[in-house]
Amino acid sequence: MGPPKKRDVEAGGLRAVPMALESPEQHWFFIRKVYSIIAIQLLVTVAVAATVNLVAPLTHFLVHTKAGLALYIVVIFIPFIVLCPLYYYYQLRPVNYLLLGMFTVALGFSVGFTCAFTSGKIILESATVTAVAVVSLTLYTFWAVRRGHDFSFLGPFLFCAVIAVLLFGLIQIFLPLGKISAMIYGCLASILFCGYIVYDTDNLIKRYAYDEYIWAAVSLYLDIINLFLSLLTLCSAREG
Repeated sequence: MGPPKKRDVEAGGLRAVPMALESPEQHWFFIRKVYSIIAIQLLVTVAVAATVNLVAPLTHFLVHTKAGLALYIVVIFIPFIVLCPLYYYYQLRPVNYLLLGMFTVALGFSVGFTCAFTSGKIILESATVTAVAVVSLTLYTFWAVRRGHDFSFLGPFLFCAVIAVLLFGLIQIFLPLGKISAMIYGCLASILFCGYIVYDTDNLIKRYAYDEYIWAAVSLYLDIINLFLSLLTLCSAREG
């Protein structure tokens, strides 16, 4: 995701300041704030997903009952629904934080439900690889940007690739093509979201204004979660 169009905020927010007019201290404060929000989002996601998997009655309800399946389907759509008002009110406090909380908790339930069908070994392996990849790609992007590299050219390629991967995923859901196909899907999706981490980190450093911290955090948070789920698919297919 790239930075949204800037708007003036009537109440509770800050007025957008072009990146060129920000002081280095203000810009680094913005970056630290974004990563603090992402860290909290990831902690909430882990807590919610762990609750779904460790509380036996809840896990049984979600996995083995029709009502649980219906709840899961509803929860899947909540993040997409919340993204619409979050896009519009991302500068308006405290509405932006409330919407961000709803978005994160709902996505945490989705991740937890997905993990309920996966062994602990695969979850740990996927989480470890995700953490290493995110840290490595983030450090690399900061290093590359300091040396004048620009990754904005990746935008059109990543957009086309995500459409292709989504179509591939839909085919897998309705017409499963087997273990090898699932591994290919997981591998391609993992590479795609590694590219998005580099692209969105580049946007974070260069293109967001200081009052766009919510949208910057959402973009990178989604990249991390999608990378984890892609690796989960890849590792599950490999072990299956």
